[in-house]
Amino acid sequence: MTKARRLVISICWAMLSSALLVCAQDVKPSKPTLALQPPVIQELDLRPLHSLLFPLRAQPVSAPAAYAPDLSRYRDFELGMDLLGAAKLAHMQPSEARVAHQRPALIQEMQWRPQRPLDSLLQTDPVKEVLFSFYNGELYRMVVNYDRYRTEGMTDEDMVEAISEKYGTATKPAAKIVTFSSFQVYNDSEKVIARWENSEYSCSFFRSSYEPTFGMLVLAKRLDGLAQSAITEANRLDEQEAPQ
Repeated sequence: MTKARRLVISICWAMLSSALLVCAQDVKPSKPTLALQPPVIQELDLRPLHSLLFPLRAQPVSAPAAYAPDLSRYRDFELGMDLLGAAKLAHMQPSEARVAHQRPALIQEMQWRPQRPLDSLLQTDPVKEVLFSFYNGELYRMVVNYDRYRTEGMTDEDMVEAISEKYGTATKPAAKIVTFSSFQVYNDSEKVIARWENSEYSCSFFRSSYEPTFGMLVLAKRLDGLAQSAITEANRLDEQEAPQ
């Protein structure tokens, strides 16, 4: 009886050892895992809003600023520049400017013709001449006259389209402008074909009524208003003091 009991215990122990050995073989060692820490920026993003000292609001995405053309310039010449600077750009001497009036303000004019190459085939600049006007030494208007032969065949629409590439969208006001020299009494004008303007500057395109040419009047509104008043008063004083 005792021997039989020992035999049963031995058989059970053998079966139990075999089972444990099989289980140990089936269990595979787990691969080591790398505990990734979230980036700092993620930690900040995940912070509750009430932990901040100020409310978190999405910043509005603004559209790109519209291109604002510079109406104060014609080529390298800028309204408001002094006589010395304009003469230097034009390769002229300040002494070449003429004095139109000395009272109640100094009004001067300087006529510039762009230098042209001797070879006529290389003469492509459409500008024939530019008349610069100065009020107390500041450039306040530019009258540009285009060469009739360099713009031959160009329609009004062609010229407006070409100028709009520089100055933006044009308007077509029912207006007239004065384009004569300050030495003359302003008693005539030209019809505006197209205009580009803002609160400070104005660029008016016209066709001459005296010859088949185009022109541009570029002016600073504030300075031009002061100059016009000074010229009117200067002409009145000249007439008053003229011999009877």
